[in-house]
This record gives sequence, structure tokens and C-alpha cells, in this order.
Amino acid sequence: MEKAVLENGVCTAESLDGSRDLWSSKASDSSSADHLVVMVNGILGSSNDWKFAAELFVKDLPDKVFVHCSERNVSRLTLDGVDVMGERLAEEVLEVIQKRPTLCKISFVAHSVGGLVARYAVGKLYRPPGRENVEGSCTKEGKEDSAATIGGLEAMNFVTVATPHLGSRGKKQVPFLFGVTALEKVASRVIYWIFRRTGQHLFLTDDDEGKPPLLKRMIEDCDGYYFLSALRIFKRRVLYSNVGFDHIVGWRTSCIRRNNELPKWDDTLNEKYPHVLYEERCKGCEPEQCDLMEDDGCDKIEEELVTGLSRLSWEKVDVSFHSSRQRFAAHSIIQVKDESTHIEGADVIRHMIDHFLT
Repeated sequence: MEKAVLENGVCTAESLDGSRDLWSSKASDSSSADHLVVMVNGILGSSNDWKFAAELFVKDLPDKVFVHCSERNVSRLTLDGVDVMGERLAEEVLEVIQKRPTLCKISFVAHSVGGLVARYAVGKLYRPPGRENVEGSCTKEGKEDSAATIGGLEAMNFVTVATPHLGSRGKKQVPFLFGVTALEKVASRVIYWIFRRTGQHLFLTDDDEGKPPLLKRMIEDCDGYYFLSALRIFKRRVLYSNVGFDHIVGWRTSCIRRNNELPKWDDTLNEKYPHVLYEERCKGCEPEQCDLMEDDGCDKIEEELVTGLSRLSWEKVDVSFHSSRQRFAAHSIIQVKDESTHIEGADVIRHMIDHFLT
């Protein structure tokens, strides 16, 4: 059961479990939106973290997108592990799809650890070519799908914002440890006591029945999950990364680059997106072209993660708030987690919307 309310001219529906759906700038047009945009919060976060971005999406893309801010993994539930959170998110997405028969397309926009959770979830939601759509989703009359889908929907945009795709244990991957090897080693040993199972996944110290770390398994189709195949069918895969002052997630891990691949940058000259410093379109390489490379800044497993994820094409958008008074909160500003204090990141959200495939 849902209760519809009007907030800032945007039609909002809040379901009984507290999750928030935003579908149109006009309540009467809600039925025309056929593109589901799932927004996923980071560690210890909530659905409110995406409130500013969600409202801007439906205002700028009226009658096109139906935005669902996930609330299945909030607060301390984000410490349960990437896999457990991914399972919850996948179930939540299927519930949303089943309730709205007009949906035909799907995109994900995720912050921080939420990007890893979204990667896990789409690996579970992937449906190979020929599989029928879930009941209630958009289908061609009397026919099965001829292409792979995510939960029966066409995969459009997969966007992550300050997400530690390479984990957090590598050198300077968690900037507040200052790159001090001793501190990084201590952190990897005590992280379970702070961030529980999620911390183990981030520092790649998990060992489930002798299996490789979860993040390593997530660079391929593994254990019945289509992690790589699912990412591959999205029309766009986009990485927004802080080049500095993000003391939670380092630049290298959020943009999937080696140290020697990090671009040089100067102050932006873009008036529309003043905090966007650099944009790059990276083509995916064939497995035989993705040989492991020597890089003093990478250990072996980090190199394997870079190599595995580089098999796909990525759009990389490097962002900096170095001139902001709130620059030390860059991890939250890039998402506009709180509109009153993080509004300087609004141009990043605007950039996201202006390049969004609908």
C-alpha cells in the first residue's frame, strides 16, 4: 500500500517499508514513465541520501523516469556484507518491477559501497537471452525476449559515484590512512570489528569456504551469478570519482585505474559543470589484450581487479572540490547527500542527468 504526497512539485510515494518512489513532476503523468532508476545508498546511509538527485531527475526527465530510492539496506544493515545487501536489493528491485507493469528499462545510480551492492544485485537479476520477463514487466506481445535483460528490463545506465571497485586495502585506497603501510595493514586486520562483514569484503580479507575474496569473484560470472555478463549489457557504464579530498574512497579505486593511468588535471574551464575536471571514454579490451601489467602502486589482486573490469568499456568522470570550503566532505558532496551543506555537488548530478540515456 502506498501513500502519495507532493514534495517540491514532485510526486512522491512512500510505501509501508519506508522506501521512497519519485515518478513525475505531475501526479497525473506517473503512468507514462517506463524507465526505472534505482538509487542505492552507501555504508551507514539511507534513501534520503539520494533525495536531492532523485527529485532533480524527475524534474528534468518528466514522465520518462520512475525513481526508486532503495531502503532495503540502510544504517547498520549496510554492515552485513556486499553479498547479503546485493540479495536484498535484487529482491527489492523485482518487487518494484512487479508492481509497475509499464516499466521497460532499468538503470542504477549508486554511491560508495552501494555501487558494489548494485553490481552484485544485477548479477543476480541478469536474465540470459530467451528468458521470459518477470510478470508485470514490459514484454513484446506473445514473444520471449531476444536479448539479455536485468529483471526482464532493458539495461540502460549503470552509474557509480565514489565507489571502491578495487576494494580498500591497496596503498592509498583509503586516503585518511595517509598511505602509511603500517596503518593500512592494521586496518585490514581490525576492519571486521568496525564495519563487520562489509569491511572484510572491502579489504578483501573474506574467505568463504576457501573461495577467493568476493570482489575478485565479482569480475566474472561465478557461482551461478552473471556479474560480468550483467554489467556488459548496460548501454553505459559510468564512474564518477573524486580526484582528491575524499578521505573514504581513493581516486584509483573509484575510477578503476592503475597509478600510472591517472590523468593529469588542471582547474576546470567548464562553466556548466565547474567541478568536472576530466572525462574519458575507455574502450573495453579483449581478454588476451588485458594482460597483467607491472605497476608499483598495485598488488597482485588489485591488478587482477583492474584487468578484469577493464574488459568492459567505461565512461570515467573525474571530479574535484579542492576549492570548496567543504572539500573535506567530498565523499558526500559528490552525491549532494545533504542539500543544505553539500549543494556544491549539484553540477555533478546535473552532468549525470544531461548524459543519461532514457
